[in-house]
Amino acid sequence: MKIDLSKIVKNKKITVLEEQVLEYIIENIDNVMDIGVRGVAAANYTSTSTIMRLSKKLGFTGFIDMVYNITPLVDSKSTGIVEEEDALIGTDINFLSKYVEEEHVDRFIQLLINKSNRYIFIYARGYSNIAADYFNKKMLGVGIKSILIDSIGSFENNVEDMEMLIVISKSGETKEVLDKVKVAKDKNKLVVSFTKEVENSISKLSDISFKIFDMHKLDDSNVMANSFFPNMLMFMEYLIHRYHQGEKEHNVK
Repeated sequence: MKIDLSKIVKNKKITVLEEQVLEYIIENIDNVMDIGVRGVAAANYTSTSTIMRLSKKLGFTGFIDMVYNITPLVDSKSTGIVEEEDALIGTDINFLSKYVEEEHVDRFIQLLINKSNRYIFIYARGYSNIAADYFNKKMLGVGIKSILIDSIGSFENNVEDMEMLIVISKSGETKEVLDKVKVAKDKNKLVVSFTKEVENSISKLSDISFKIFDMHKLDDSNVMANSFFPNMLMFMEYLIHRYHQGEKEHNVK
């Protein structure tokens, strides 16, 4: 995954080579001080003067000052950043996925990795729309072509361009959502749903169903304190984590 250098560069224009040097420093933050500016220059087939100019351009006094200031941004010991295998540390994945079939997760991840030329449509209503907006942004962030649908027209007029429909409904019975699921099925489109764990109309029609435990199943207005939506968001993060793992394995093959 490409490193986001924006917090270090701070809107300053840098060359491709300078970007490469910064990425090298970040990826080797634990030993760049040991190999020094000459070692970094040699590893990137450039000169020490190029690296010194880069440090000045970014507002640092030199190589050591640059590394010193970059370290807190990337050092796991000082920032709380964890290794990839611990990306969801503190999360009970077994509980989150208690009502989810592993083959549904595998199939969904494979669909994302295959990257169709068509779009993934995401739709929800009410509180569920907050989760839909979040998941849409996460999907776009990893380069997946997704669109958050917010009107009937934008859905029905573009359904032929849709690869799959992702819907979110706590109850699994929201009429507007169910109607779109039925349209998608009539068009032979794949449907993915996030709902409560109890069997419901939307999950029954879905090709891939992600069921999250709902502690207040009759509270459709969501006025009670409930872990349903927070757990759903964490499960979405788990899916993104699995996507990154799958992408890495796919690229190795």
